[in-house]
Amino acid sequence: MSIWRFFGLASLVGSAIAATPAQWRTRSIYFMLTDRFALTDNSTTATCDTDNGVYCGGSWQGIINQLDYIQGMGFTAIWITPVTEQLSQHTADGEAYHGYWQQDIYSVNSNYGTADDLKSLASALHDRDMYLMVDVVTNHMGYAGAGDTVDYSVFNPFNSEDYFHSYCEITDYSNLTMVEKCWEGDTIVSLPDLNTESTTVQNIWNDWITDLVSNYSIDGLRIDSVMEVQKDFWAGFEAAAGVYCVGEVDNGDATLVCPYQEVLDGVLDYPMYYPLLRAFESTSGSISGLYDMINTVKSDCSDSTLLGTFIENHDNPRFASYTEDMSLAKNVATFTIMSDGIPIIYAGQEQHYNGGSDPYNREATWLSGYNTDSELYKLIAQANAIRNKAIYQAEDYITYKNYPIYQDDTTLAMRKGFNGTQTITVLSNLGESGSEYTLTLADTGFVAGLAVTEIFTCSSITVDDSGDVAVPMSGGEPRILYPTSELSGSTLCS
Repeated sequence: MSIWRFFGLASLVGSAIAATPAQWRTRSIYFMLTDRFALTDNSTTATCDTDNGVYCGGSWQGIINQLDYIQGMGFTAIWITPVTEQLSQHTADGEAYHGYWQQDIYSVNSNYGTADDLKSLASALHDRDMYLMVDVVTNHMGYAGAGDTVDYSVFNPFNSEDYFHSYCEITDYSNLTMVEKCWEGDTIVSLPDLNTESTTVQNIWNDWITDLVSNYSIDGLRIDSVMEVQKDFWAGFEAAAGVYCVGEVDNGDATLVCPYQEVLDGVLDYPMYYPLLRAFESTSGSISGLYDMINTVKSDCSDSTLLGTFIENHDNPRFASYTEDMSLAKNVATFTIMSDGIPIIYAGQEQHYNGGSDPYNREATWLSGYNTDSELYKLIAQANAIRNKAIYQAEDYITYKNYPIYQDDTTLAMRKGFNGTQTITVLSNLGESGSEYTLTLADTGFVAGLAVTEIFTCSSITVDDSGDVAVPMSGGEPRILYPTSELSGSTLCS
């Protein structure tokens, strides 16, 4: 049984259908490429060579089979890759196993299973009080061939050139007009760019997303290539969906990314991703850059607690491809879960997978044997458990915006929550060779004499008479502090 169930978190949410942004704010998301997570027959030895770029056989039924594994880490939602039918050809760029080269939006990808299988996945999740997030693509379709050779008749319903922007390549991503009107893809697989300024195209997409969410009991959407579509498209699309939507705007500039929260509930927190990576990819990383970005995102984005926080995904190299240091990996995972936003952990991160750029970061999770004894699996379970516990204890915990209270060249400490139910998270980039020392923290909000517990080591600490907390540090490992009295009813440090 997963740790979070002991906290009764399910009581926070009633029906797990058409979930609101406020309900999603309490969630923690496990993301997987459907094709690469789990096989229907439960095999953990089936071959999957990332270099080949072909379907490896993952399915929706396979995900159902492994929900205990996911829930055992404390996750309360999953995000799966697009479900629509894809181009079928094997190309020099591989196959459409990832789901971003769609051709028929009204059919599901038969490589993953049937429509009933997808419905069964939603039902299995809802039976566990978990949410289903589905990836969708509105910017483009997929075609095996160069941009000037497209046979538009293969697309359903966009079966005419009239639905698309005229062919041009995106050559300058700083030119927003070009980004919105020109095409992604290459000369092997082109991605014909839909004319989303067209009322006809908008109506098709809005009707489709209403039906998709309803037919498959979808609770939330991750939207691909948001910046590649004009901004005024999104408000109508989100309203038609009727669920929380988080968009992909792959850019590190908060002043560019945050305005998309004016038209969508949330965006992936790429402004935080880059300084988070720089802070922990080595023992000489910049803590100050991460400290500054926490404050920048709080200031520039309308609601930092609705962003999607991550350090790994299928579009960026695995964290362990930068460093094998386990302590550094623990610190970035802890930040992901304990900072503002909705945490997103990418399948395989908990097994310390180290694939580099696409396609090498798209390894099959089943090859790990779903090891529940791995260091990161256990750490993620503990971090999710204390986050879920804090949410359960105080409803305003999750809306309190993360407050960094301390930084030096190697350390960052931050507070989330107040009035005795806050968490204090301490992060270090000293790495596995880091020495033992005691870090004294002020401004924790804890009262003098309060007993607090460090969650990862189960150490007991008493707040001193001046309100300071002496935190034992060792081996560059992260720390999470929480009032001992508030742990009642959980299995943490019991």
